[in-house]
Amino acid sequence: MAILHWFAQVGTQQPGGGRAGMFATRHKKSLGKCAKRFSIRAMRNGASAHFARANTLVPPRWRKEVERILITDRQIARRVRQMACEIQRDFAGRETVVIALLNGTMMFLADLIRNLSLPLRLDFMGVSSYGLGTEAREVMFTKELRLDVRGRDVLLVDDILDTGRTLSRVLPKIQALKPRRIKTCVLLDKVARREEDVEADYVGFEIPDFFVVGYGLDFAERYRNLPFVGVLHPHVYKAAIKSVNCKR
Repeated sequence: MAILHWFAQVGTQQPGGGRAGMFATRHKKSLGKCAKRFSIRAMRNGASAHFARANTLVPPRWRKEVERILITDRQIARRVRQMACEIQRDFAGRETVVIALLNGTMMFLADLIRNLSLPLRLDFMGVSSYGLGTEAREVMFTKELRLDVRGRDVLLVDDILDTGRTLSRVLPKIQALKPRRIKTCVLLDKVARREEDVEADYVGFEIPDFFVVGYGLDFAERYRNLPFVGVLHPHVYKAAIKSVNCKR
């Protein structure tokens, strides 16, 4: 996804710098708070989850760009299995249509449905957000559903729930197709950034206000292939913002 999408993906508007400026000024403070507690709350089932240990090393290839590993691949795999069990229980006995939002859900979706033994059908919706700094942002649909969901159970899967803008626009669009019911599932929930009144039914991890990449999440279409969720070094996105601002 283009760098413009990154601005709208998980940021609120603020004067003089947009999302990256906010992250640059708040990053160090947030990281300090989290270093004291090393915990992420695993939602909905009361399970306990934790940050990766402070001495968990980022692979050498990524150390100049990724500051630290927030959630390891083993922690992700364990939590995804737990979520699959919850979904399996709630959707038992009925065929389910799984709708994934492109593109960040790829890795999460693949691991999730591998752990489901439900009869299911799979479809995708393409959603992009454009905007820069304090300019208005608009959620645009780049791919429509192919399957008929009328009267069916739907599981909507996304990578991260942040401001809630995306889900607040996607959910009414699916509801208009008259499914039997819709449940939402996200890997990460950044509650501190919420602007819309929307919550997910299944949440992998609630995380602090960090700029995270990996396991499908990107910055300027990079880092999706990382097997863990990591915190991006501020200098990476600060340099990108400076470059974009110079072109405006």
